[in-house]
Amino acid sequence: QVQLVESGGGLVQPGGSLRLSCAASGSIFSINYMGWYRQAPGKPRELIAGITNSDTTNYADSVKGRFTISRDKSKRTVYMQMKSLKPDDTAVYYCYAAQNGYDYWGQGTQVTVSS
Repeated sequence: QVQLVESGGGLVQPGGSLRLSCAASGSIFSINYMGWYRQAPGKPRELIAGITNSDTTNYADSVKGRFTISRDKSKRTVYMQMKSLKPDDTAVYYCYAAQNGYDYWGQGTQVTVSS
């Protein structure tokens, strides 16, 4: 079992920045992939960034150049630095982990971009 706890969401003005954190605990030794999804009201959940065990990253086109995913292995934490935020980035952001065919999700953290 893997537990994921997100933090760092909040209200930010357009053009601002936020950093999300996802702390993993439990049986984390065989996690293959971690990522961030988001879900806006009335829209499906979408993958926006991911990172593999070898630190290969991938991004959705909508966030490329603005969001950066990284991880600190010693702290068992994955981060997502978000810059140049837009109102369209408003959503609940979920941390995700894949381990041996199982999917794990955090509880989500709200990000609201508004003036």
